[in-house]
Amino acid sequence: MAVLPGFVNAHTHAAMVLLRGLGEEAPLMEWLQQKIWPVEDKLTPEYIYWGTLSAMLEMLSTGTTCFADMYFEMDRVAEAVLSAGMRAAICRGITAGEPGKIERSLQNNLDLAEKYHGREGLITVQLGPHAPYTVPLDSMKLISQEAKSHGLGVHFHFLETEGELKNLGMTPEKYLEESGLLNVPYLTLAHAVWLDPATTVPDNVTLIHNPCSNLKLGSGVMPLAYWLDRDISVALGTDGASSNNRLDMWEEMRTTALLHKGVNKDPVCVSALEVLRMATYEGAKAYGFSQKGMIQEGWVADLVLVNLDKPHYIGVNDENLAAYIVYAGSSADVEGTMINGKWLYKNGQFPTLDKEEIVQKTIAARDAITQ
Repeated sequence: MAVLPGFVNAHTHAAMVLLRGLGEEAPLMEWLQQKIWPVEDKLTPEYIYWGTLSAMLEMLSTGTTCFADMYFEMDRVAEAVLSAGMRAAICRGITAGEPGKIERSLQNNLDLAEKYHGREGLITVQLGPHAPYTVPLDSMKLISQEAKSHGLGVHFHFLETEGELKNLGMTPEKYLEESGLLNVPYLTLAHAVWLDPATTVPDNVTLIHNPCSNLKLGSGVMPLAYWLDRDISVALGTDGASSNNRLDMWEEMRTTALLHKGVNKDPVCVSALEVLRMATYEGAKAYGFSQKGMIQEGWVADLVLVNLDKPHYIGVNDENLAAYIVYAGSSADVEGTMINGKWLYKNGQFPTLDKEEIVQKTIAARDAITQ
């Protein structure tokens, strides 16, 4: 067996497992506007609760101990997290709409933080403005001010597609300055595919790489090797199951390591050890979880147990373990997932969750929203 730090899925929309398979093979905006948003209008707090639990089954069984979630009805998400004993960074997605919608969503997000930030050491709360194309600049300034005054981070979709870059109206660096986002305690920029690697990125910013989702939606490829050369913090995420379609951090690791070698024509530009760090420590650090993401004395026991007694691990040793995990391993090798020193998944069982009930409720929710 090998013991690894727990994986941190640094950007997802957990309850979107309910929308998996809808609107396949379409560009981002067409996919959102024509396939996803109309179905999301049918979601209820109860559906989101069961969808989140279903996503947690998937993540726990593949070694994920913590996930960063931006969605709706986040009180229900928090309840799901606490009931299972999993770890999560949560925020309420904030978008424009009818007059007052942004202000109401922002207050909802602040109320969420008041109730759940730091709860049982399992949850941190961020403010969640969706993206530049759904939140006006003046509102972004307000959100940044509130984040700063309340000591909260911000989780934000930024430059996922080339069209966003063209429509930003200013340089990305200027936008981040004008919006006040660079002044919040910590900022996670999901995707950042089209962010120029010459852009100044302060220490309080982490970029979240979502390679499989970006490839599936044809959004492009983040210039990861340049960011790593500059020692910029980068973490890994899957994005939602409706655009990936997996919540499998093993696949994100392998894709990351291979993709950038090919794009850069350089077999050493992104190492297996760097990718493993992105999938563990960098994600935990990005969302304010201290003493998590590494195996060290005195740190929290968020761990993954990996079965090395399989043919594809023949030849593994202490020196090449990271390479075997990233290039030869898969989530099928996970035997156990531990959070806070407690097994939440082991030998195919979920000690804190009723798998059968969750699956049944999730099927019913999926049927209801797709009719």
